[in-house]
Amino acid sequence: MIKKIFIICFLFISAKSIALETSAKQAYLVDVLSGEVLFEKNKEQKISPASITKIMTAIVAFDLIKKGDLKLEEKFKVSKNAWRMSSKGFSSMFIMPNDRVSVENLLKGIIIVSGNDACIALAEGIAGTEEEFVNMMNSMAEQIGLTNTRFANSSGIYDGNNYSTVEDIAKMSIYLINNFPNLYKYYSEKKFTWDRTGGAPITQGNRNPILYKDMGGDGIKTGYLNNSGYSLAATIKKNDRRILSVVSGTNSKNARSRETVKLLSYAENRFDLLKINKIDKNYNIKTWNLKQKNVQLELKNNIYLTIPKRKKNKLKIEIDHEKDTLSTEIKKGSPVSKLNIYYDNNLIKSETLYSSVNTEKENFFVRFLNSISLLIWG
Repeated sequence: MIKKIFIICFLFISAKSIALETSAKQAYLVDVLSGEVLFEKNKEQKISPASITKIMTAIVAFDLIKKGDLKLEEKFKVSKNAWRMSSKGFSSMFIMPNDRVSVENLLKGIIIVSGNDACIALAEGIAGTEEEFVNMMNSMAEQIGLTNTRFANSSGIYDGNNYSTVEDIAKMSIYLINNFPNLYKYYSEKKFTWDRTGGAPITQGNRNPILYKDMGGDGIKTGYLNNSGYSLAATIKKNDRRILSVVSGTNSKNARSRETVKLLSYAENRFDLLKINKIDKNYNIKTWNLKQKNVQLELKNNIYLTIPKRKKNKLKIEIDHEKDTLSTEIKKGSPVSKLNIYYDNNLIKSETLYSSVNTEKENFFVRFLNSISLLIWG
């Protein structure tokens, strides 16, 4: 094996190792781009997701919009079944029976003010009945890979068959953010006014406390039920870096906010996100008897690593070639070498490097001269 090594050095901040603790009964913290889980507590313990259920309600609608099967301006008639949610004291956007409300406004009512009435109106408008819409939710959960999640309604009101875990909630949230970036913008809106309430317009604020802090928060959803306590899936984004935390089982709104800030701050202050570009001048291999004297190699995707800010460290990147030169014709996109990444002398990631071009053999005369030169000069 021929190995080409180049070193990327980073100076990290020295700090005492502090174990992270949280009063939340369940917690999950992840650096989204790298996928590195930075903290977990009872990540597979089943909980009642409460209004965090509404993330999946939005995903189903967003997926239909993305496919062109549903439009934001499309309007659905509000049933008495949906309207009754507000009369029963559940969180609502206060839609009126028989009114026709756009999909966009229903989504705002769900996402910004956690309207249970909007959930049912949207579910019935899309699928005919809430029960059929729930089937769509569970089908999407299976598609995403939420192995410990089951939905029983579209709003998150208590039902023993409506359950999830903080790990699955994180997966669901990341799926939402990655697959629907243009629609995700609704989660950062801080208030929503609905003026067709049968009376005066009602303005309600977003219940996500992270939106009101100077942390770069742009989502995502709160929840509360007696049996599971206060919960929150929250995310902050600065430049390209996104950090996501999910907490559940706190005993108050203040505790929910405090523990979330603690987790997000821990990730931001104690770890750095490193980007290794998929194309770099160092990713190359020399050739023999090919028209291209060097072939630029590339990764399929950028690599992101989350590295602790503990001390001065060295990250070593090693290109591992099976041979020192490339001598055969290959197609663009063919695997050529390996990019091995070491941290503290431990291999932490190995990715394939691919040819960025089609290669061509030199003509017979040039190959002949090269062979003579090799025999004479070595």
